[in-house]
Amino acid sequence: MFTAATAGFLLGLSLIVAIGAQNAFILRQGLRREHVLPLVLTCAISDAILIALGVAGFATVLSRLDWLEPVMRYGGAAFLTVYALRSAHSAWAGGASLRAGETTATSLKAAFLTCLAFTWLNPHVYLDTVVLLGSISTRYAGQETAFALGAMTASFTFFFSLGYGARLLAPLFARPVAWRVLDGLIAFVMAAIALKLIL
Repeated sequence: MFTAATAGFLLGLSLIVAIGAQNAFILRQGLRREHVLPLVLTCAISDAILIALGVAGFATVLSRLDWLEPVMRYGGAAFLTVYALRSAHSAWAGGASLRAGETTATSLKAAFLTCLAFTWLNPHVYLDTVVLLGSISTRYAGQETAFALGAMTASFTFFFSLGYGARLLAPLFARPVAWRVLDGLIAFVMAAIALKLIL
């Protein structure tokens, strides 16, 4: 059981650590210290649901719904393109910085809905959690639950570390130029993912 849980944890962590739209959003919110707890919980719980579905065999069902994949792909690409343009505009306009006592600029509702979109409109999330983790869990016959719990633990560990660890970078992001660089990188990552989805 320990082997299955460890395998699930390590594989889940390796899949989620890669820089992506969801991670970039959580990093930005963590730096701004805006709604960190509900957002990291949203990401981690969403991952847990998808991992559970994958291990339960939903990957087989998903593969039979031919219409779902292109809808998710183009919908996700459209959303990422809009967010990339917003980030590019922020990088170009500049003016953002992190200061003590800075007022919250984003409402919880807006941040929550954006977080849900990054999670549930991203086909790569389904590929990693439902399809890949779901299929690999079959190698641990009788220990699929331990494997799934290991992968879920990796998700919770990563998102909480990213969301709350981002504040350690606060002194760097007291400078407006650092925000312009971050927004530029976020715009690039999101545009690249959107282009990859379309192509």
